[in-house]
Amino acid sequence: MQWVLFWFGVALLVVLAARYWLLRKESKPRASEAFDGVVYQVGAAAIVERHCEAPAATVICMHGFVENLTYFTGFYDQPDVQLIAVNSCAYHLPIEKPHFVQAAWIDTPMAPEGSIEYDAEVLNLALEHLPKSQRVRVHGHSRGGAVVLEAARQRPDLFHSVEVILEAPVLPQARPVSAISPAAMWFMGFLVPLWRRKPISRHNRGAWGPLDDERKRAFIEGLPFNSRRTDVMVANLRSMLLWMEQNDAEIFGCLTHGIIIVPGKDRVLDVESMTESAQSAARYGVSIIEVDQCSHFVLLDRPDVFPAFSAKASA
Repeated sequence: MQWVLFWFGVALLVVLAARYWLLRKESKPRASEAFDGVVYQVGAAAIVERHCEAPAATVICMHGFVENLTYFTGFYDQPDVQLIAVNSCAYHLPIEKPHFVQAAWIDTPMAPEGSIEYDAEVLNLALEHLPKSQRVRVHGHSRGGAVVLEAARQRPDLFHSVEVILEAPVLPQARPVSAISPAAMWFMGFLVPLWRRKPISRHNRGAWGPLDDERKRAFIEGLPFNSRRTDVMVANLRSMLLWMEQNDAEIFGCLTHGIIIVPGKDRVLDVESMTESAQSAARYGVSIIEVDQCSHFVLLDRPDVFPAFSAKASA
């Protein structure tokens, strides 16, 4: 019996040590793309700004969980649009030969790394200091939607004349399609390496929607590689679940011009709870666009549903 307990203890220590190592092991980025602009390092996050001398409009983008800023670069590629994007805390920067610059306004966030609040602080720095035009849009996808709402709660003064688009967003009192248990998060150190071996498989194929477009397929295949470490993914998930549980519809009151886009075939976030939360935002003047037969990745599948920059956003 003593030998059984001894070897059980050894096996347990090996599992715990392996989990610790896997959670903190630095991953290698999958891909990067050229970007004509500059990068501001803000703590463990970053802000990228594309060169644009006299923009007609400014868009600030916040990507979702395990995504990166290339989600937006193909859509907001107009030469007269100042594209600014936040690269989430402790995520790989998907830019070839980034040009880092310093700025006096850079301040490391006080919130915990990996949290929605951390990235919201970074987004507000970008919104306060970088727009060159009077017409400003802030666009958040998935987890990025919650980051935008949290940023508006932190600094409602910055959002007074800003058009906000929340695309397939993490919303107050909403939930993911599949429940994420503490046990599932505990095992992520072992599960993520399996996901990296086969990013698109029969087990997750339904979550992605159409994959005929090569750019979208490459984006989806890169998802498990975007976070620098798996413990960052765990922190992201815990923060999202807590944020959805603790917030309610009052947070929508921080928006002046808000649009929520709800895809009808979302297999990442629960459509029913997302729609219910979005409807609760209507009393605060937030508009809802429902897109039937569309996956979680609306910008990639149905770019035609996104409104042009609104004139009222500069009012």
